[in-house]
Amino acid sequence: MFKLLRAAALTLTLTATVHAADAPRLEGDAARQIYENLLAASPSMPIVAVVPAPVPGLYTVELSNATAYYATPDAKHVIAGDLFAIEGGGFVNRTEDLRSARRVGMLDALQADDMIIFAPEGQRRGVVNVFTDVDCGYCQRLHREVPALNEMGIEVRYLAYPRAGIGSPSAEKLVSAWCAEDPQAALTRLKTGEPVEPRSCANPIAAQYRLGQQMGVRGTPALFLEDGRMLPGYMPADALAAEMGLLGTAGGN
Repeated sequence: MFKLLRAAALTLTLTATVHAADAPRLEGDAARQIYENLLAASPSMPIVAVVPAPVPGLYTVELSNATAYYATPDAKHVIAGDLFAIEGGGFVNRTEDLRSARRVGMLDALQADDMIIFAPEGQRRGVVNVFTDVDCGYCQRLHREVPALNEMGIEVRYLAYPRAGIGSPSAEKLVSAWCAEDPQAALTRLKTGEPVEPRSCANPIAAQYRLGQQMGVRGTPALFLEDGRMLPGYMPADALAAEMGLLGTAGGN
């Protein structure tokens, strides 16, 4: 019953995220016109905000799936692509900043009981959220780095993302892991090519798969840091710790 309630709660959370466009934030008459024009062209577009962009003469159109477009004030043209600022002699991706901020909210809405977590024995110094598949070679390779990550104080939180989709053999394996008496051991066995007992229960696999799609996951493993940054693909433990700013600090290797 507890797992059923947890799965239902996660589904409700994701449904609320998808329908966040029911009450968009619109700043000014131009924003309202942009909103109306875009919905007329694409009624299902999940717009959550239309606000002035960092660039004069453009508006940022934020979507609930961590995507952003840019529109002209006359609401007749839309630009799809990332907006970069030139600062300090380099480029800063302002669109990725928006995506990261929205992902933080999505991750904060998750419950620990819905994830398979490998926590460090000592002080937790950082968290990485990983959308994973058990039949993905690089997911298996990343899993072998978990002990090293734990030793550095990094907690690994797994979310399910069966690349072949819900109902696939990989998805069923993930269900068996999440429903196992010892989910950590079951997930580890699957990632080393060992079989586990097929099991079924109320589970968050489908909801997490949809969440991954909303957050921009296109392959596995997909790593998300606490600040919402996405690191697509496998990273060795030391490289991930460095990306998290944990190497060379107290307690680091």
